[in-house]
Amino acid sequence: MIPFNEALETIKSFARTHSPERVNLFDALRRTLAEDVFSDISMPPFNKSAMDGFACRKSDLKNQLQVVEEIPAGTIPAKTIGENQCARIMTGAMVPEGADFVIMKEDIEEIASDFVRCTREISKSNICYTGEDVRSGDLVLKKGVVILPAHIAILASVGCANPLVYKLPSVAIISTGDELVEPGEKPGISKIRNSNSYQLMAQNQQLGITPDYLGIIPDDENSVKNILTLALEKYDVTIISGGVSVGDFDFVPKILNQLKVNIRVHGMNVRPGKHLLFGERENHYVFGMPGNPVSSFVQFEVLVKPFLNTLMGKTAEEAFLHLPIEEDYLRKKGDQLVFVPVSLTNQGTVLPLEYHGSAHIHAYSFAQGIMEIPEGISLIKKGETVCVRPL
Repeated sequence: MIPFNEALETIKSFARTHSPERVNLFDALRRTLAEDVFSDISMPPFNKSAMDGFACRKSDLKNQLQVVEEIPAGTIPAKTIGENQCARIMTGAMVPEGADFVIMKEDIEEIASDFVRCTREISKSNICYTGEDVRSGDLVLKKGVVILPAHIAILASVGCANPLVYKLPSVAIISTGDELVEPGEKPGISKIRNSNSYQLMAQNQQLGITPDYLGIIPDDENSVKNILTLALEKYDVTIISGGVSVGDFDFVPKILNQLKVNIRVHGMNVRPGKHLLFGERENHYVFGMPGNPVSSFVQFEVLVKPFLNTLMGKTAEEAFLHLPIEEDYLRKKGDQLVFVPVSLTNQGTVLPLEYHGSAHIHAYSFAQGIMEIPEGISLIKKGETVCVRPL
């Protein structure tokens, strides 16, 4: 059994970022930018009114003002504002020449038809000036940014309708086991519902990947070999759940060797998920996940996700929280790295959740993170700092 960090570095060393492609802006969410993006215009592109009101000269604020035109948003002012003149203006409209101030509509008293005056002393111009947010040619988004909704708005505003992003990997999800039935089926005696595949599908979708589900494969050597042969030809990454341990029906390692897959990791000094397998063959990759649901969930988060992120061009380091633990935590042995579900309290501390082992997926119902307990540590005292991977 190798240390977890050695397994992680080995797996990451085989990850190669995919080539880029251009996509429609509607399809860019959660994709990773493959180039820097610059603004093609200044923003605002003109001096614009920050609110509904009256555009005038600051020097005339205390005087009666004649309204000489109305300027809706999207129109070009027809007149220059002179002494003791103003224009009725809408939010977002272009401020006319001569004006250097906008009086809020709420601060105006209408004296007569086409004449107004300001009712109080004001100092804010209420004008958004040309280029105060962004200048033409400014860098607005860097290569490697994962596109979120706010980034979509930025891309749209600078005319980047088809951003260059890294291609997504094609991913296949497979479960093995004669004991498995699909979630819509009531399990009979000795059967259980297949939760791993649906969990792994969701974890991929959370990254922006749409995987293919290839179903439940029985514990039959030929069946497992046939599906792995297909997957290795068609998909960039195959994630197979079950069949990777040391039981009589754990055929996956043997079959991968037959298919000329180089097994780089098989077994780590970690819990849960010590029997995880990683192999590669000519830029096709296989993750053999343990059959217990917590094992597959946790190992996807800590090993598979970083690998997939690299394929998608995501360069940002994962964020970890370093917070005090809410209560003493004691375990019987300290001979392995252990991942434990935790919640985060309102006091900014970490509270370990009740957890019965790698089959207890319900322990993650209220989990907000995964706490790492390093090898060699059996007792963590209340108030000591722990490392938590947010979920």
